[in-house]
Amino acid sequence: MPGLIDAHFHALFAALPPSLVKTADTAYINLLATQDAERTLLRGFTAVRDVGGPSFALKRAIDEGLVAGPRIYPSGLPISQTSGHGDLREIYEVPSVTGAPPTRSEQLLALIADSPDEVRRCTREQLMLGASQIKLMAGGGIVSHRDPIDATQYSEAELRAAVEAAADWNTYVTTHVYTPTGIRRSIAAGVRCIEHGHLADEDCARMMADRGVWWSLQPFVAVPGQREFPDDERQSKLDAVLEGTDRAYKLARKFNVRTAFGTDQFFNPAGAARQTDKLVALKRWYSGTEIIRMATHDNAALLALSGPRNPYPHPLGVIEAGAYADMLLVDGDPIDNPELLVDADRNIRLIMKDGRIFKDSLS
Repeated sequence: MPGLIDAHFHALFAALPPSLVKTADTAYINLLATQDAERTLLRGFTAVRDVGGPSFALKRAIDEGLVAGPRIYPSGLPISQTSGHGDLREIYEVPSVTGAPPTRSEQLLALIADSPDEVRRCTREQLMLGASQIKLMAGGGIVSHRDPIDATQYSEAELRAAVEAAADWNTYVTTHVYTPTGIRRSIAAGVRCIEHGHLADEDCARMMADRGVWWSLQPFVAVPGQREFPDDERQSKLDAVLEGTDRAYKLARKFNVRTAFGTDQFFNPAGAARQTDKLVALKRWYSGTEIIRMATHDNAALLALSGPRNPYPHPLGVIEAGAYADMLLVDGDPIDNPELLVDADRNIRLIMKDGRIFKDSLS
C-alpha cells in the first residue's frame, strides 16, 4: 500500500514535553524532533503536512538524508492576531512594546500580526523561508489559555491579504477555526482549507462542498473517564469540540466535502506514539477502503494544492509509474482490518520512502 500521510501534523512539537516549550534551546528542540521524525516514519507515515512550527531545518535534513523522517510540507509559523489562538505570550509580556525583540512564543510558535499589511508581510516572510502553504488562526483554540473557543479572529480583509499574497506565489491559505462564523468568513476570504471546524453547521458544510474547500478534520474522540487538561477552562473547550466531532463527520459525508485526515498531536509524547490510533477511530464513519484512501490518495491531493510550491512535485499516495516510491508492506489486509496499522512494529514489515528501505523485517 502507499505510505500513510498525516495532513495536520506538528513536526517539531508532536512529541515535545510541554515543560520544554519555553525553556529549551531551539537547537535542542530540533534534535528531539529528529528522533520523533524517525519514529513517525517507522509508524508508516511517509509524508506529513506541518501546519504550525519552524520545521524548515528539519525538512532540509530529512530531504538531504542526514536524518530519517517523513516528507514535510511546511507552513512555517502560523499567523495570529493579538489575543488570537497563536498569541501565547504571558501576562507580563502584555502590552506590546514597540521595537521590542520578539518573544519566545513569537520565535517558535506563532507570528502576531494585526492589519492586512502586517498579515501580508508575515505571509511573504514564511513563503520566503520555504512554506508550501500558509496557516492563519481564524478562531479560538483548545490548548491556548486566553482565547475562548467561540472567538472569531481576523477580519475578512486581513484573511484576504494572506490569501492574495499566497495566491501570488501560486499556493493557498488554510485556517485554524472551529465555529460557523469563522468558517464562513474564511471561505468568503478565499481560504482553500479549514483546519478542525468541529462546530460547523450545515451551511458551512454546504459552502465547503460548493466551493471545493478542503475540510481537514481530526477524529477527536472522548475516552471514558479520561480528562485531558487539569484546568476547567481548556477541558470545557475540548468537551465542546468532542461533542461536535460526530456531527462534523456526518456533515462532511452528507455534503460530500473533500475531507483530509490528520492527527494534530501537540506537546504530547504519549499521544504522538499513538498516531495511528486516530486513523482507526475513523471506523465510526468510514469503511476500511475509505479510511486507507483518505490517509493516502486523498491527503496527497490536498498536499498537491500547493502547486508550484509543492516541494515534492511527483505523485504521492498512489502506487503507479512516475509516483514517488513511498510504500508499506503490511502483514494482512488493512482495508479489512485497519487496526493492523496500529501495531506497526509487528504488522508493517517493510517501509520504503523514495525507493529507500528504512525498515525490512521480512528476513
